[in-house]
Amino acid sequence: MSIIKTAVFPVGGLGTRFLPATKAMPKEMLPIVDTPLIQFVVEEARACGIERLVFVTGRQKHAIENHFDHMYELEANLQAKSKMEYVKLVREHLGEPGEILFTRQMSPSGLGHAVWCARHVVQDSPFAVLLADDFIDAEPGCLAQMVEAYEANPGNYLAAMQVDRDKVDRYGIAEPQDGQSPGQQSVRIQGLVEKPSPEEAPSRLAVIGRYVLEPEVMTRLSQLVSNSQRGAGGEIQLTDAIAAEIPNCPTYAYHFDGQRFDCGSKIGFVQATAHMSAKRGLV
Repeated sequence: MSIIKTAVFPVGGLGTRFLPATKAMPKEMLPIVDTPLIQFVVEEARACGIERLVFVTGRQKHAIENHFDHMYELEANLQAKSKMEYVKLVREHLGEPGEILFTRQMSPSGLGHAVWCARHVVQDSPFAVLLADDFIDAEPGCLAQMVEAYEANPGNYLAAMQVDRDKVDRYGIAEPQDGQSPGQQSVRIQGLVEKPSPEEAPSRLAVIGRYVLEPEVMTRLSQLVSNSQRGAGGEIQLTDAIAAEIPNCPTYAYHFDGQRFDCGSKIGFVQATAHMSAKRGLV
């Protein structure tokens, strides 16, 4: 069993790039074929043996809470019509009572702030962070690969991939240690910067939405919040807290095996839908 027992899902964003669809529906509930984005990352976490799922939400996110709860009227209707395969479908992702926890971010102050809102659940244990926007088709799952690497050699692990130089300003960018090959699966890094310009980026090694982190990162986030130390975009950045821990804790950019789609963008969402439709034989 994994020693990583808690996963944090920051789901408080407004989803402005998908308006008007996200005016009343959380962007994390947008479906890839027939499955919401958030369900994919929850299943990825559960496959690692994670037992506590912490959703950091905002206003208008009730649909996520409802998705991971019983809908008795629907279930009763399906049972009355002997559609038991659908009953199973709407129940199988619910989990055990008390496994899923919700907390409010209350103000949109950045990814680091959202993760910090889960501090009382994480406490002094290593934890995972998964972003539903990053859809990753992998077997085993991306997080499972990272947890295996963590258990063999503990430290902070950040899922990473090479991106084009003109796109580095969209990501946290890692700086590999001297002598580290960017092609290694686990690349130890000596620096991390959020959304640098192409001219200032230390590499093209971009961090994407999967993290396995030691609890000291949460301590760093607490310091950033208490001191109102805002980074790129005027927000509390998770990248800044991880970067502050690099001198104290081995930190790795992890090249996962799998295909990633940026479902925070319309083109990435369409590509992920086409990919999964083809994989399921629908097209």
